[in-house]
Amino acid sequence: MLTKPVLAADLVTTSNIRRALAIAAHPDDIDFGAGATIAALTDAGVEVTYCLVTSGDAGGFELDQTREQMVARREQEQREAAKVVGVSEVCYLGHSDGYVEPTHTLIRQLVEMMRRVQPQVVIAQHPQRHWDRIQASHPDHLAVGEATVRAIYPAVENPFAYPEIEHLPAFRVGQLWMMGAPTELVNLAVDVTDYAERKLTALHQHVSQHPDPHAMDERVRTAMAANHPEPGGAAEHFHVVAVNDETTFAGF
Repeated sequence: MLTKPVLAADLVTTSNIRRALAIAAHPDDIDFGAGATIAALTDAGVEVTYCLVTSGDAGGFELDQTREQMVARREQEQREAAKVVGVSEVCYLGHSDGYVEPTHTLIRQLVEMMRRVQPQVVIAQHPQRHWDRIQASHPDHLAVGEATVRAIYPAVENPFAYPEIEHLPAFRVGQLWMMGAPTELVNLAVDVTDYAERKLTALHQHVSQHPDPHAMDERVRTAMAANHPEPGGAAEHFHVVAVNDETTFAGF
């Protein structure tokens, strides 16, 4: 059940969030789904790491760009966007854009990332298709969401999973926040009224993806306003699962 929008700073305090790992299929996915929330988290002292499964080699609208050129461009755009919201570490796993599947290769890579970062919160894409807005359910998004869930349970907390990375200790994630959730599954609204412009500034770094930034701004502003019950407010929505039974969640 969706509750009143809450401030990220309150979530940080209530759930003792110190580190977060944001996982997504393509450059700009995190900025669209959680950019304002991440800006609020980093302002509250949370260390956030980005993990991009692909480098967006099948994106862009400039047909004179080679795939190699597009990869370099999109990776740099994501680094610049991350700086805007207070994120300094951006990792790329190198999978092919448009061909992502929840394979054991990908799951192992995500387990390795989680064990290295040891986040209290993982922010990722939702594995369930959003039939109200199918654009939120790119096949790569669904595959990354499914791989993330499989990595979180049971693999990341099983010391016998993926023995090739057994040098990294098993770790239990506290919470999973899923972006792009079907409406009926949303149970957290983060009040990002003070961070909406930071989100837009981050999105503006993805020049290769958005030939009409004004139209994009209007769509994003409208969506954030619709997520908040009060006029002039802005919110981002998530489906949150408390993975660790000992972890409290302010939204429940």
